[in-house]
Amino acid sequence: MSDPKDVRYVVVDLLDDVTIEKRLLSEALPKRLAKLSGEERARAQRLVMQTLRDMDRCDRMLGPFLRQRPVLRVLNILRLGVSEICNGGAAHGVVNACVEIAKAQAETEHARGLVNAVLRKIDRDRSKWDTLPIPRLPKWLRKPLLADYGKDAVAAMEAVQFAGAPVDLTAKTDAGALAKALKGILLPTGSVRLADHGQITNLPGYEAGDWWVQDVAAALPAKVLAAKAGEAVLDMCAAPGGKTMQLAAMGAKVTALDVSAGRMKRVEENLTRTKLSAELVTSDALEYEGGPFDAILLDAPCTATGTIRRHPDLPYAKDGSEFPGLFELQEHLIDRALGLLKPGGRLVYCTCSLLIDEGEEQVRDAMGRHADLSLDLDALRLPGVDPDWIGPEGLRLFPHYMADQGGMDGFFITCFRRK
Repeated sequence: MSDPKDVRYVVVDLLDDVTIEKRLLSEALPKRLAKLSGEERARAQRLVMQTLRDMDRCDRMLGPFLRQRPVLRVLNILRLGVSEICNGGAAHGVVNACVEIAKAQAETEHARGLVNAVLRKIDRDRSKWDTLPIPRLPKWLRKPLLADYGKDAVAAMEAVQFAGAPVDLTAKTDAGALAKALKGILLPTGSVRLADHGQITNLPGYEAGDWWVQDVAAALPAKVLAAKAGEAVLDMCAAPGGKTMQLAAMGAKVTALDVSAGRMKRVEENLTRTKLSAELVTSDALEYEGGPFDAILLDAPCTATGTIRRHPDLPYAKDGSEFPGLFELQEHLIDRALGLLKPGGRLVYCTCSLLIDEGEEQVRDAMGRHADLSLDLDALRLPGVDPDWIGPEGLRLFPHYMADQGGMDGFFITCFRRK
């Protein structure tokens, strides 16, 4: 195993990927972590996620000690150091490691003295950390959320997102037995929540395929669809396969469709581990000619703004500029899905988004385009779902729902029926 400080080099590289290259962690992690051991990979991911969650607080701590904003890599070295120190890290080791990272590149070598001096001052000033406000969402996202939901709701979302996310599991069969076996919490919706879990792949039942990781909110769309044994069901944007596995476990004849061969490989691996089956098709959903199907689940590509508590890189890698293209794609996917649906069939549409453009607005627009559509809001009335969460267009889930138990991803879910 390499020296632990080497992990911090990787963490700074990852911070650069997100803040400079505007690359999501999901894209950057495979390459950056490839040469690390399992333990080092886990530590690197923990450090980068913590630093991203702390970014606003780090910058507030650094402000009084910086006459001018340094180049971004130096700033990211400082942010990592502040986050570690203020979360209880041993200052001496953190400062020395950060100085070495600065010395390692010609463009940052000149800043080694600055890094050393500032982080030592941060250590003496660390008592201020807990007095800082909870980090806010970026302006490009906060502004529309404030307009749609108000200050109190946005503040509640920010508090849950800053706290991070627990791990939720979906059981292939008996959720109660799984919760007992893993000493987890059986949530009212049927998901199992783990507070202390260690390495996921080492948990009992993983190799046997008894469960898979899936946020409590993400597990609801398949339950809304409620596939019956033998029904022909299309999971239209299937990767990584959580909903495909749910539908297959219900006994449906599932076709899993995704445009990415790489992501579809992951669906295949998940199905193999859980001993579930589905027909796998790699194709552009807008060009797919299969069916017709009794039911379709469309978890459409979206802004993923509902998953920030799990993906704190998103506010720094994105700026909202590409969102209109996603809204248009969702509209086309809904129309295509309806064309693949049997008369009388049902389409569950969902997005892991907080934006009404990807939820309520899409529903209103679809109803305007298709005279043979109706909404089945009764399908949304599931165990654990508060009736107040259901609006005229569908089920709107916020990160701060179930906040006392760790919250959930933001989601929108609705169920269309074709006449």
